[in-house]
Amino acid sequence: MKLAEAEDHMQKAVEATQRSFNTIRTGRANASLLDRVMVDYYGAPTPIKSLANIGTPDATTINIQPFDRTALTSIEKAISLSDVGLVPNNDGSVIRLNIPPLTSERRQEFVKMASKFAEEGKVAIRNIRRDAVDSIRKQEKSSDISKDEYIAKIEDVLASKEKDITTV
Repeated sequence: MKLAEAEDHMQKAVEATQRSFNTIRTGRANASLLDRVMVDYYGAPTPIKSLANIGTPDATTINIQPFDRTALTSIEKAISLSDVGLVPNNDGSVIRLNIPPLTSERRQEFVKMASKFAEEGKVAIRNIRRDAVDSIRKQEKSSDISKDEYIAKIEDVLASKEKDITTV
């Protein structure tokens, strides 16, 4: 694994952790709260956003309008069984989720959940870093790269720059 490749993987781990944070409720309605909820749609687990329009008409409500009305009960069931902690209200064409104000106990639960997601992200970054270091050590042992290869490159660039500076 090259350094640029490792940095790219680490950036993706940070972005994945941020997406996980978006699924944690704050007290305002946010459509990303439903990102992790999967609906059993004709035997296949399907994300809600693939089955319905999700909107937030105000700060305390999420509206879910399925493209296919036959999926309405499946979506309602998936939300009820999920760890979102919201009760769906089905009126026959739209599911409404009312976001109640958070209690201090619930806030503490969400803080713990965020800490868990952060720790998972940190572990992913540590694993990527470890793999990159192992890869570099293997390359050093097999003489694909030397420990001083990059120092030598810097010295070459320095020599070139010194030559450019001193040339009249």
